Amino acid sequence: MFEGSIVALVTPFRNGRIDATALKTLVEKQIAGGTAALVACGTTGEAPTLSEEEQAEVIALVVAAAAGRVPVIAGTGTYDTAETIRRTQAAAAAGCRGAMVVTPYYNKPTPRGLKAHFLAVADASPVPLIVYNIPGRTGTRIPPALIVELARHPKIAALKDATGSPTDCMDVAELSPITILAGDDALTLPWMALGAKGIVSVAGNVVPEEIAALVSEASRGDYAAARKRHYRLLPLFRALFVESNPVPVKALLAMEGIGTGEVRLPLVGAEEATRVQLRAALEALRGKRAGAAG
Repeated sequence: MFEGSIVALVTPFRNGRIDATALKTLVEKQIAGGTAALVACGTTGEAPTLSEEEQAEVIALVVAAAAGRVPVIAGTGTYDTAETIRRTQAAAAAGCRGAMVVTPYYNKPTPRGLKAHFLAVADASPVPLIVYNIPGRTGTRIPPALIVELARHPKIAALKDATGSPTDCMDVAELSPITILAGDDALTLPWMALGAKGIVSVAGNVVPEEIAALVSEASRGDYAAARKRHYRLLPLFRALFVESNPVPVKALLAMEGIGTGEVRLPLVGAEEATRVQLRAALEALRGKRAGAAG
């Protein structure tokens, strides 16, 4: 379940409310494009700005739209262990097959605190967990040795590695059978070359078939094809992170007719220069794809 092209869904808003129609359209786009699993209410889904009721609404909408065709994973991590446990149990009860638990942010726990946090969540969780290591957003890095230790828990099934450090990825892959997932679209290919089994993707919101194909090529060891696709996709990967995620990806989806591009404060809509770069990157990708097909 925690392998392949996994897409972290945006949460579409319209006039401050969840845009259920756009969210259902996005789920269908993912399934048609070969996405292996869906993450609802992750960072890309602006989870910190969702109320408890809205989070439950988004999860229920995604589970219903997926209708068992692909697994749904909920982002349930917070900086409060008790709240993380509550959200994880609620997501499981709503039909999610797994939960992604980010490193506690802001309060910066020590490795001992991290260990206690993740083990407490795992002990209470009805579903397997993805540990999400993203020090650039949380201010705290989970050391590889601790990940190896946590992976011995039967409910801790995967690691989303968004450290940007190939050394961290290698150290975990060398010492543990835990499933590693790249946490950055541009690092999908290098991380899979080091032993990762897939990606939790932002770009997949827009081009799910391309991300699924990249992962498939790398999985079967066709690195020549994967490398060629990687470099075709690289301008898009870069454009999607010119501003804070998910501002660019929501803007690009709106250009494609899915949602309004609306984000919630403290995020604001994409700059016009960003929109120009996004449009150019997507048009170039489609042009290259058409040229290759011809």
